[in-house]
Amino acid sequence: MLGMRRRNFLLLTMVVGIVPIAVGAEATGDENATYAVHTLALPDHGQGNITMDYIAYDPKTGYVWVPAINIGTVDVVDTTNNSVREIPGFATNEVEVRGRKRAQGPSGVSIGDGLVYIGDRADSSVCAVDERTLARKTCGHIDSTPDGVVYVAPTKEVWVTAPRDNSVRILDSLTMTQKEKLTFEGRPEGYAVDIKRGVLYMNYEDKDLTTAIDLKTHKTVAKWAASCGEDGPHGLSIDQETGYLFVACSTRAEVLDVGHNGAQLSSIDTGDGVDDLNYSPATHTLYVGAAKDARLTVARVDGAGKLSLVAVVPTHEGARNGVVTKDGTVYLGHSQLGQLPGLIVVSPSRK
Repeated sequence: MLGMRRRNFLLLTMVVGIVPIAVGAEATGDENATYAVHTLALPDHGQGNITMDYIAYDPKTGYVWVPAINIGTVDVVDTTNNSVREIPGFATNEVEVRGRKRAQGPSGVSIGDGLVYIGDRADSSVCAVDERTLARKTCGHIDSTPDGVVYVAPTKEVWVTAPRDNSVRILDSLTMTQKEKLTFEGRPEGYAVDIKRGVLYMNYEDKDLTTAIDLKTHKTVAKWAASCGEDGPHGLSIDQETGYLFVACSTRAEVLDVGHNGAQLSSIDTGDGVDDLNYSPATHTLYVGAAKDARLTVARVDGAGKLSLVAVVPTHEGARNGVVTKDGTVYLGHSQLGQLPGLIVVSPSRK
């Protein structure tokens, strides 16, 4: 398994105390639930900081997958006991962006059918990893820098956004060979697969647009104004039953109705520094981490698509891009804003 090492790490207390819910209930269904915040240490190899972008939760295994960009590893957290296994050997390099040096490495992740797909910005690779043994399988390469990686189950493909050349590369999910390159009029950012309607939703970050792309024809079938402003829209999540599409803006989350030409149904302020969001269709609950304002917003969506506040939980500067587990625990990745060698864990508890 390519030198994997199994290591257990203690949960380190970051914020002492419990944060009460404002209204309603969270993912456990308990109206008296509250939240506690901890950090979960990950192997930082002496660097004192781990930078992350996308992370992913696999409900089949209970694992949270965490590409560690500057370390060149992928950490796999077993959420039943918070033990950590590390997959080493991913490429890293350093680039200069707007006069500042920035590490590149593994940053994109998507859960597939028995495999997990990891995109690496340093060598433009996308590798398949066994979801249980963590053994690396086939890798492919594209001729641009990968950003988002998403498994598309109906077509058994992996779609990879490449914002540097306004494209999406479509790979075969087993051979990892490129099947097609789709070129767009804006910078691809974010993704959400809607199996029920046979489309993939994607934003143009530089055009403030949200689009729908047919999974079979690969044609853009709809474009909707995201109304996020100059920063544009970022991450996406979909409730396939209702057709409610959740759009992450830098300071708020919006709900669009894909069945009614992308009509905006509601929005909620989240604090600054939002990059992605995570929605639980089982509980109709939305989780949004704001990296700059160091807080997690928990919101409920009703049958009409209206968002209402459940809780605002103080977290840590840099905490964003959360994923929620079956029991309502939220794991938040960490950007370059704050120095932290681990994940932020927001756990529901009961009074």
